[in-house]
Amino acid sequence: MQINSKYMEVNGINTHYHEQGSGKDKMILIHGSGPGVSAFANWRLVIPHFSESFQVFAPDIVGFGDTDKVEKDQYTLDLWVNHLVGFIESVSDEPVYLIGNSFGGAMALHVAQRRPDLIKKLVLMGTVGIQHKISYGLDRVWGYEPSLQSMRELIDLFSFDEELAKDEELIRLRYEASIESKTKDAFATMFFESRQERLDELSLSKEQIKQIKIPTLLIHGVDDQVIPIEDTSYRLIKLLPHSELHAFSECGHWTQIEKTEPFVEVVRLFLKAQ
Repeated sequence: MQINSKYMEVNGINTHYHEQGSGKDKMILIHGSGPGVSAFANWRLVIPHFSESFQVFAPDIVGFGDTDKVEKDQYTLDLWVNHLVGFIESVSDEPVYLIGNSFGGAMALHVAQRRPDLIKKLVLMGTVGIQHKISYGLDRVWGYEPSLQSMRELIDLFSFDEELAKDEELIRLRYEASIESKTKDAFATMFFESRQERLDELSLSKEQIKQIKIPTLLIHGVDDQVIPIEDTSYRLIKLLPHSELHAFSECGHWTQIEKTEPFVEVVRLFLKAQ
């Protein structure tokens, strides 16, 4: 299935996004923050599945993919969250199903805390958003210096399946995206320096998390080396009042890639539940 690619202006920012499906309910997919990432790279395998039941939107966050880049000092939590809020308001008059991956999970949590009226249900996968010491894996991801070997090592970190780290097409695709001039500069600006401080900025306080009443599904790979489940989802489920957790064994940070069909089924069942 070809996934539709579109543009719209959101808060004065030319925003690239994918749209597929025509269901009554709308779903927004928010990607993570790895080098060379985009909405398409993160969600290409699951959009065809979800678009059978939902109208699916997957935007490139500011600084990523084909959405506009901004000046160095403009990459802040408020920029990202306000842009996402504006995007949701532009594509839907009703509350949406919001799914966030890793960095995108933190964005989703902040939207839920600031604008709960926009969200019907929340799905967070391998999410950040609660304060913890940066892991070795995330430090490597955000400290990425472009090379094919570095990208190969990162994909090995992201995944449990060692075969993914041998997928030369995937490695080259992500590497080439990571060295595009504006994307490379934006990534270095956003994450390369002060990585613990950036992780802290993305985090909500325990009291803020407790105030989020939206039904929430946490999904995590037990073998996640980038965002360890012990540091995040195991703690979030104790704080989010209406949450449940699904953990996949033999799975790293990329649950939507390594466990595509089970991931889709778990999400569908959660969204259908009353």
